[in-house]
Amino acid sequence: MMRVLLVSANRAEVNMRTIPLGLACVASALDEAGHSVEMLDFLEVENPFSALKDVIEGFRPEVIGISLRNIDDQNMRSPRFFLDEDNRVIELAKSFSSIPVVLGGAGYSMFPEEVLAHSRADMGIQGDGEEALRLLLDRLENGKSLAGLPGLYVKGRGLQGHRVFAKNLDQFPLPEIDFFLTSLVQDKDLWVPVQTRRGCPMDCSYCSTAVIEGRTVRKRSPGRVVEWIVRLNKAGVHQFYFVDNTFNLPASYARRLCEELASASLGVIWRCIIYPYRLSGSLVAAMAEAGCVEAAVGFESGCESILQGMNKRFRRKDVQEACALLGRHGIRRMGFLLLGGPGETRQSVNESLAFADSLDLDLLKITIGIRIYPHTSLAVQARKERIIGPDEDLLFPKFYMTPGLKGWLRDTVATYSENRPNWIVE
Repeated sequence: MMRVLLVSANRAEVNMRTIPLGLACVASALDEAGHSVEMLDFLEVENPFSALKDVIEGFRPEVIGISLRNIDDQNMRSPRFFLDEDNRVIELAKSFSSIPVVLGGAGYSMFPEEVLAHSRADMGIQGDGEEALRLLLDRLENGKSLAGLPGLYVKGRGLQGHRVFAKNLDQFPLPEIDFFLTSLVQDKDLWVPVQTRRGCPMDCSYCSTAVIEGRTVRKRSPGRVVEWIVRLNKAGVHQFYFVDNTFNLPASYARRLCEELASASLGVIWRCIIYPYRLSGSLVAAMAEAGCVEAAVGFESGCESILQGMNKRFRRKDVQEACALLGRHGIRRMGFLLLGGPGETRQSVNESLAFADSLDLDLLKITIGIRIYPHTSLAVQARKERIIGPDEDLLFPKFYMTPGLKGWLRDTVATYSENRPNWIVE
């Protein structure tokens, strides 16, 4: 068995403090397999680089895994490129030891070859890390060839084996609280993330989820999820955030999860993300009974033609009905607008702003300009319009903004939001 140090390199707190749930899942899987695991979350320490030096010298890891959560902050006005900061972490790790440095996480999974080329890391894993890293450790420990390992990229040698998506997430343990205990001690009001499903089939034009997690929905059994929530609740956790992209889909799964949670009678509260398509009153009632207090509704536009262009399955009427249902059951509603994409006009912008205003949301977040990610239909469109080059890898942030709209759009949104304190413009 090997000594493995897992590092969450994220130092950005956007909207709320985050717990590295994915990395904690990997840590628990390796711990269950018998490896000795230490986990370092840079958000938990005052001096990340000093903390990294200390744990390397004290723990003497044989492999270092570094999770990259985001490549940039997706802010068109003043983008922050996190990879430069992450490279400092990788450089420090390499300066203290000659052992392998393995990258992973959502940010890495979007740009596996490009990130390796721009860093001193030795290799990286695209996608689910629990099984892939365990297999990699086995090969490294026994001096075996890395050829054929699914989802593994090796610097200078490329992809070793096609990535494999685990169909049944119950084969992986949910993270032990020990791996994020420090975060909970530091912040008693922390919203602890819960992921019950991976993958999304919706294929929204701009979204990177399919690249990271695949298009097939893969689930944990609701009973296992609630058992984990019960354990955390006994340890003092009372707020949870379901980070699944579409909490309400499949509806039958969401209903079972709510019923299991309500039956546990924990008194916990939670947030989730709703896809406003065929949201039923019975499901919303079940959510409220199970403790849901807030739902993020990502409708992105209030213009029918823009929704169609984004490949959304819902329409304005669906959004209105969903928001009304949530409101009637006392669930706070957070809305999102994503403005400036293909087909956007002054008329469609005004339609979207007026539509969002009519929903009487508790909070609205407006993003101006859309980050272009590889392997999306938005990237295809941007290449056709020569907004990006034919061979541009998109590692460095590029944004889609309808030509001639940028200045007017920002001024219009600023004027609209001036007297609406619950509107946040990014």
